[in-house]
Amino acid sequence: MSAEIFLEIGTEEIPSDYLENGLTELKDLAEACLKENRIMMTGEFSVYGTPRRLILIGKGLADKQKDMVQEITGPPKKAAYDKDGNPTKAAEGFAKKFGVSTGDLQTIETDKGEYLYVRREITGRSTKDVMAESLPGIILNIHWPKSMRWGSIDIPFVRPIHWVVALLNNEVIPFDLAGLKSGNITKGHRFMASDAFEISDVNDYLEKMKQGSVIIDLKERQKLIKQQVVKEAEAISGIPTDDSELLATVANLVEFPSAVCGSFDESFLGLPDPVLITAMGKHQKYFAIQDKNGKLMPNFVAINNTQANDDSVVKKGHERVLRARLSDASFFFNEDRKRPLIDRLEDLKTVIYQAKLGTSYDKVERFTKIAEYLAENIAPEKKDDILLAARLCKCDLITEIVQEFPILQGVMGREYATLDGHPEEVCEAISEHYLPARAGDELPSGITGSIVGLADRMDTIAGCFSIGLEPTGAADPFALRRHALAIIRILEKAGWNISLKDLISFALEMLGKEVKFEKNRISSSILSFFKERYKNMMLRTGYESDLIEAVVSAEFDLICLLPARIEQLKIFSQESTDFESLAQTIKRVSNILKNQEKTMDVDPDLFQDGCESALWNIYKGLKDDILGHMEKEKYINALNLMTKLRKPVDDFFDTVEVLTKESAELKNNRVGLLNNLSKLFLSIADFSKFSI
Repeated sequence: MSAEIFLEIGTEEIPSDYLENGLTELKDLAEACLKENRIMMTGEFSVYGTPRRLILIGKGLADKQKDMVQEITGPPKKAAYDKDGNPTKAAEGFAKKFGVSTGDLQTIETDKGEYLYVRREITGRSTKDVMAESLPGIILNIHWPKSMRWGSIDIPFVRPIHWVVALLNNEVIPFDLAGLKSGNITKGHRFMASDAFEISDVNDYLEKMKQGSVIIDLKERQKLIKQQVVKEAEAISGIPTDDSELLATVANLVEFPSAVCGSFDESFLGLPDPVLITAMGKHQKYFAIQDKNGKLMPNFVAINNTQANDDSVVKKGHERVLRARLSDASFFFNEDRKRPLIDRLEDLKTVIYQAKLGTSYDKVERFTKIAEYLAENIAPEKKDDILLAARLCKCDLITEIVQEFPILQGVMGREYATLDGHPEEVCEAISEHYLPARAGDELPSGITGSIVGLADRMDTIAGCFSIGLEPTGAADPFALRRHALAIIRILEKAGWNISLKDLISFALEMLGKEVKFEKNRISSSILSFFKERYKNMMLRTGYESDLIEAVVSAEFDLICLLPARIEQLKIFSQESTDFESLAQTIKRVSNILKNQEKTMDVDPDLFQDGCESALWNIYKGLKDDILGHMEKEKYINALNLMTKLRKPVDDFFDTVEVLTKESAELKNNRVGLLNNLSKLFLSIADFSKFSI
């Protein structure tokens, strides 16, 4: 017989950005519990949540654990019986521990000799009993960014727990948690249906939640909020700005959404749009409204957690709060405009970036030089704009408006630079140099923003590595992994022929004027760090690990060339009938060269067998064509030409003794021949990394 489980944890208001991850963990923990306890499930778990409750519903659970046969090996037979064959204390203890008599004990032959052995059948317990033991642990093992304790309760949880409902079908699953007993009593909306009420099963709960003015489904709340916001905006001939993040946040703040449209003084429209939108959205959780031409209107839509008796009263309350916020923003903006943005560069000398790495001004000076280096190699015609953008891009950090609204860093720099009359590309670069801000985020659209962003991030990585702040498995406080991925993605998309090794070296050179470190060691560590980030990125896109390893082990410097090389090597490995045999031949070359000199010298006059001359001549005849195809990124063509070397190499190995003891000169000549071949093979990939 299948069963239905229901769990509700009633709490005080959970932070909006905690809710979804908490629900995901609740579901994962419940699934792991069933698996661990041998409880079969034909249905699935669903999770729902509001600021005041976490809900788990599972359908199709078996009503008992699956029976199990347990086979246990005990002490050695020689220790279990005395010389007369009577059981010793070891045998008696083993039998007692597993609830059998000594007569039920058997022996089993192992590699170490004969041992006692018991086989027992364990009847599965009821699901209700198992869950009564397991649910407290499931609830308390949900990970939260921050937890709290309350009263005399010495149990950490995201917020104080006020009630727990736990049912299997229509029966209470009994357990104690945080000083409470589980039951079948829940509550509706805090203000609109505050009385407690009893439920019998899931369907009864869902129906009574509707009556209790609680919408438990996050997606349903989001849909309803969006409809209400659009409706309120349309009533004033407006359109709400598209903000999916705000929509998700607001949906996690309410149990029963109710929209109201308010307005503010038109004089505030003189503020830049990002300031208005941020003040409304990030701080007040209001939706900004624009007209059909995309221009902001002096209106907003607020979402309440209750159905208001008098919308006008609620509207005035929201307007009063927003007026104060916008007045502050207007004051900060006007204060900032009293000075050009570039004048704030000197002010960065008062801001400590990192104790060992100096001030923010020092950082700007370093990455401006890195940006200049990049500009000279990538876009010399844009050098002046790039240098200006680099000097300006951090100046907004000490403006009044950004200190009030930190999320506007970069955005306000762009706005102020535009008002100061700087070129459009410079202004956009100030904002875009922060892109990508997170995994999957868009990249800078312009060369200037891309170069300044590269320079800034490379200085950050070089600086942190130089003072021992490399990321660990548990911490990455300076987001170095994200910065490295951003650099990789920008270089990959732009296709710039820039040496990553040289860029790292230049960044460390700039840093070496202020910080002491071992340049070679730090440079090697940073390059390895980038390599690992790149491999992880490519693994997530679906490439096999040995394919990625083969390419990056051979060459990891020009990032822009790697994607085509990996993709074409993948195609060749899947479609060419010669791939495996070629890889085996190349591995053979690699293996014999281990621990040998790296000499590249070859004297044809020392060849003793025709196979040596044949291999050398074929190599020389193919080398330029192979390298030519590689320069054009036609790696499959290069690989197809390489297959012509397979048989001559095999013949060479089958005919001559490479590491001959006959003559050191002869041995070195043959090693030199193979080193030339190996270098050519490694120009595409390290085939020894393939698991063939």
